[in-house]
Amino acid sequence: MFCTSMIDVADEFGVPSFIFFTSPASVLGFILHIQASHDGEEGLDITEFEGTELAVPSWANPIPRWAFPNNVVKKELIQSFYRIARDFRRTKGILVNSVKELESCAVDALSSSGGNKVYPVGPILNLKGADGGGTKKEEVIEWLDRQPKSTVVFLCFGSMGAFREEQVREIANGLEASGLRFLWSLRRRPTDYEDVGEILPEGFVERTAEVGRVIGWAPQTTILAHRAVGGFVSHCGWNSTLESLWFGVPMATWPMYAEQKLNTFLLVNELEVATEIRMSYSSESGETVTAKEIERGVRRLMERDGSREEKLKRFNDGVRKALMDGGSSSSSITEFIEDVRNGGT
Repeated sequence: MFCTSMIDVADEFGVPSFIFFTSPASVLGFILHIQASHDGEEGLDITEFEGTELAVPSWANPIPRWAFPNNVVKKELIQSFYRIARDFRRTKGILVNSVKELESCAVDALSSSGGNKVYPVGPILNLKGADGGGTKKEEVIEWLDRQPKSTVVFLCFGSMGAFREEQVREIANGLEASGLRFLWSLRRRPTDYEDVGEILPEGFVERTAEVGRVIGWAPQTTILAHRAVGGFVSHCGWNSTLESLWFGVPMATWPMYAEQKLNTFLLVNELEVATEIRMSYSSESGETVTAKEIERGVRRLMERDGSREEKLKRFNDGVRKALMDGGSSSSSITEFIEDVRNGGT
């Protein structure tokens, strides 16, 4: 999705070009909308947008300003987004790592816009072999095997999800105060801590030894698939989100960077399948989420909520059925192949 210069190469050889968009269809709609609004009569400059929310056709609800990705409100970066969106429009179509049943509003809006053909082909996930192996993985699974069903909060913030020492301590204090079982992937960018005790509150590991485990790198899909895991505190990267939906694990959202605040708004406000820790958080802001917020957030995550569970079950069924023969994504992949055979028309 960021390699649009290859479109020129495709044009030179006379072959159709397609984009693979790895974020949600709704985010694709947002990017295309702000570019069209900038280039059109409206002349929207998103970096100077002063409203509290923006209506976008691919979203059922207006998007609050706090949910805009940080990069699109920076004048030094916004032009590259406009250029990428214009390049998207030059292609024959856009494959999106999403599912029509999950993002029907966005897929329908994009399909009826008269622009590029959109193929929802997700969820494209590597569920076998992505986690690697080794002693650490075995130890984590052995610990999870000893925990009751759906009682463990799993915290993992992606390969770039590192926190300042002050924030790490607030997370630790919030988890300890909650009294919940937890498995926490705590890392410094881009590697693990040699000793997590150097950054955690004194005595935390010993005091929580019966209910919690702090690890470095995490075999995420293996953990999400485990019966003991009952909730997932996540940065809401789209791959992590799809994995959580695939395994039917409730999420608490804590966005960090890129489009993750939009993903958070999608999960909490549009799909209503997630709770929040702090939806407007950004790793660039320097803000600190307090232990009280974290305690409240993880408790809410682990509480039974019939409406949320029903929606999560429906989307869990939807993303799994989409890839089966005759499913929406399977049919979309078949349609894409036929369009390529026909010269991309």
